[in-house]
Amino acid sequence: MTDVDRARPAFGVYVHVPFCTHRCDYCAFATWTDRSHLVADYMACCRDQARELAAGMPAVTSVFFGGGTPNLVAPSMLDAVLGELPLAPGAEITVECNPDLVTPAAMRAYCDMGVNRVSLGVQSMVPHVLAALGRQHDPTMVAASVDAVRSAGIGLLNLDLIFGSPAESIADCERSLTAAIAFGPDHLSVYGLTPEPGTLLGDDPSRHPDDDDMADKYVIVDEMLEQAGFEMYEISNWARPGAHCRHNLLYWQQGSYAGIGCAAHSHRNGRRFWSVRTPERYIEAIRAAASVEAGSESLDPDERRLEALQLALRTSAGVPAAAVPDDVADLMMPAGDGRLRLTVQGRLLANEVAIRLHHSPHGTE
Repeated sequence: MTDVDRARPAFGVYVHVPFCTHRCDYCAFATWTDRSHLVADYMACCRDQARELAAGMPAVTSVFFGGGTPNLVAPSMLDAVLGELPLAPGAEITVECNPDLVTPAAMRAYCDMGVNRVSLGVQSMVPHVLAALGRQHDPTMVAASVDAVRSAGIGLLNLDLIFGSPAESIADCERSLTAAIAFGPDHLSVYGLTPEPGTLLGDDPSRHPDDDDMADKYVIVDEMLEQAGFEMYEISNWARPGAHCRHNLLYWQQGSYAGIGCAAHSHRNGRRFWSVRTPERYIEAIRAAASVEAGSESLDPDERRLEALQLALRTSAGVPAAAVPDDVADLMMPAGDGRLRLTVQGRLLANEVAIRLHHSPHGTE
């Protein structure tokens, strides 16, 4: 990467692929299992929206195909969207993949079209935990997927894990982490299980995670990944040096990004806006050359400063020491340059710390 590339303002594009073969028990995302007949029309509309947005878009430094299940659609359909975007040299291009649908041919196609980062939805490496989460793959599929990604020459591999299911013991959690680390990934995203309203898991209190159990497992996750050479750079994300997800950093740093597809969110100059939720309404709007925007919000300068602090608190960069009140100082540690970051115990109480942060019109962030 040249000095010019490093100085280039970051700008991301998120492309939402809302199709799945199966809805996991914890999933509350805008995804559908009965819309396969819309795939071709939907992806063509994503291409058309990308072409329209590109005219007023700066050089794109990251693209993230998420969902849903992006590897459920043909690589050529993703490539058609990518081809409309003004990509910066060295742009980070990520595709989320379900292990049960990964094929060597698709990974080679991704590599040929410039994808340099794949994120596999592993969730657990223990069969009965996967079953409890409503996942359809098994650990052998993960191993085959990792081989396919590496053999294709895709540079960066991320593994997504979920901890906290009542079906998962401490030993199960350690077993998943050990197996995941053994695959040699560049990045790991490890999320605590969240019972979202309206999901099969959310509607069954007997399947909800226990807070103390979640805290114990988080500490184990952090210790194991740190010992394996990973750096925590956001509460739920660890990376090898230099392998941070640039696209996700945009969100935590209040960066600018454009959303393509239904239910996709965008942010420009302090204004956030989001698209219509269903693929049918999205297709209809694009074909009618109408706006796909369903709603928006704009933060005033003071709200934006506070949000900047609360987002930075989640990261290893931390916040200015002046923003931290005395009653939570014991949950912080030095981060350099007069900043403080959360300790491991502090991360367990991040929401409580966030609402106590000081901010001023002169900006302490």
